[in-house]
Amino acid sequence: MKRCRLSYDEWKCILSKEMTGKRVVGDFFEGYIGLIDIRQVSEVQKWKLGGEEIVVCDGGIKWLSILPQNDFYCITAMMNEKSDILLWYIDMIAGQGTDTDGMPWFDDLYLDLVVYPNGEIKVDDMDELEEALRQKDITQEQFDLALHTADQLKKGLLKDIHSFKDYTYACYELLCKD
Repeated sequence: MKRCRLSYDEWKCILSKEMTGKRVVGDFFEGYIGLIDIRQVSEVQKWKLGGEEIVVCDGGIKWLSILPQNDFYCITAMMNEKSDILLWYIDMIAGQGTDTDGMPWFDDLYLDLVVYPNGEIKVDDMDELEEALRQKDITQEQFDLALHTADQLKKGLLKDIHSFKDYTYACYELLCKD
């Protein structure tokens, strides 16, 4: 299992970024919300998804991270310079914590959901999840947790794309509050 920090240091193409983030306890959300404002990249990153190319990493792109305290997923909303959501990338996770430098992290369970602004949901990296189980990198319980979490998200938070978008922007506003 890979441990991912919400500073996204593994994205080596990012040459310059500005980061903000904070722990939040609110009416509808408890956890960590962070924002990476990408300033400069060595190479623009585009994902081919659903028959189109979407720029996910370039100067002006923002990544809003939403890590609920007691859940097993982390949402990254990829936004353009106008804060329009380009897509959401949701990691299924085994656990989370905070490093000594205050940066939150999660243990990635391989399985991801890609959510488009039109409400389409694509399950991504199922092959990696199955391979991790075969290789004994994860337990059967962790495998089941990833599948259960993805299923619960599709039946709940992601069921209505307009509500999910409102939820994302409400989290964004929580981050911007003093």
